[in-house]
Amino acid sequence: MSSEPLLSEKEFDELDNFLMSDRCGDESMAMDALHGYLTAIAIGPEKIDQTEWLTRVWGPEPEDAPEFSSPEEARHISHLMQRVLDEIIITFEVAPKDFEPLFCEFEWQKKQVLDAEAWCWGFLEAVSLRTPAWKVLRDSPQANLLRAIDLLGAEEIEESEVVLVDDPVKCHKLAIEVEASIPQIQRFWAQQA
Repeated sequence: MSSEPLLSEKEFDELDNFLMSDRCGDESMAMDALHGYLTAIAIGPEKIDQTEWLTRVWGPEPEDAPEFSSPEEARHISHLMQRVLDEIIITFEVAPKDFEPLFCEFEWQKKQVLDAEAWCWGFLEAVSLRTPAWKVLRDSPQANLLRAIDLLGAEEIEESEVVLVDDPVKCHKLAIEVEASIPQIQRFWAQQA
């Protein structure tokens, strides 16, 4: 883990702008999905090296990787992502209650509601890198800690569950549930270590 300071707003915007640029393909993660992805890597059961997790940020196929202007730019962007991951790890070590998932917010019927769908999708992408290891939590009495994340982020859910996510207010409530479950998931894995 690098001992550099946390990402500045300028660096955060730089990474965000790169991910949203047309140099990244349609399959690339946006900042909210990336944050969910890196959160699961930070708190999950097994250490995952950047060489493994980085390629999935760009998409499922190796050819999804962006066209960097130079090797330096590629290193710089991956370094910024590493620092986002480090920041999440440090937050859980020092002040887990201060952790805030990077959810989108929008107005719906004159209310501000949270949209955690992309964040949860990113989280589950990281879980899929270590499905057998995460099975320990899924098979435990605390498996329900993943329920809201699954409902919002899974590619497909049961037909009977669609009613739980069919309007923004329900999704907002699930987003709040997700935020509450993350420190508990982190504690679960810390106790397994």
